[in-house]
Amino acid sequence: MAEHLFHLTANWPGLRNDIGDIKAGNLETQVSIPPEMDGPGVGTNPDEMLLGAAATCYIITLAAMMERSNLDKESLTMESIGVVDVTKGVITYKKIIHRPIIVLKHNATEKDCNLANKLAQQAEKSCMISRAIKGNVEIKLEAEIKTA
Repeated sequence: MAEHLFHLTANWPGLRNDIGDIKAGNLETQVSIPPEMDGPGVGTNPDEMLLGAAATCYIITLAAMMERSNLDKESLTMESIGVVDVTKGVITYKKIIHRPIIVLKHNATEKDCNLANKLAQQAEKSCMISRAIKGNVEIKLEAEIKTA
């Protein structure tokens, strides 16, 4: 078994509504509580970072699966939405919705379109971040397959 270690350093100079910073590999940014939760909204926040981790893991996994399947694409884009519930002071990250748009080459067949849809579903189940949060955060997939 090979383990990969990822390191992050954090500095939080003040109290709740202060601004901190984090550094992890190529990621270096300020962090604070978002304005939706009565924070200063400077830099990024844990909610955006979880959404970013889930979205980038998913789209990279999908692209790799499409490559291994020799499925040519014109483009692969995606919008992802994080749904956070705040009820009676309890904050719960409820759901992430991925909306990938796969545009296949103009000569794509119905079989290619079906394969793209199948890979979109498999990628969500195969992504390391999706597996890590499974059972805690619902992941919903709304894939759209088109031809150029």
